[in-house]
Amino acid sequence: MLRPLENRVILDISKYTKEETTSSGIILTGDSSKEEPVYGVVVAVGPGRTLDNGEILKIDVKEGDKVVYNSFTGTEVDYEGKEYIIVPVQDILAVVE
Repeated sequence: MLRPLENRVILDISKYTKEETTSSGIILTGDSSKEEPVYGVVVAVGPGRTLDNGEILKIDVKEGDKVVYNSFTGTEVDYEGKEYIIVPVQDILAVVE
């Protein structure tokens, strides 16, 4: 499994990646067709950011949380056939409850 470092979070985005087909048969993937909220499920959380005084600033999300994150952030990774994105915790906007 992937293990994030510092203040990074790994999100499973495979079930939120959409494909749309235009009337002429062109397949549009992901968010290229229109702007929509970007969702993911937290699968791993880093230990947090180390402050200058040595304290660790904990991360507010936990594994299993469904979250909304910034559209233009992170690094997409295909690992064992699933799509993940590694994002800094500050780019997570909300937890969906």
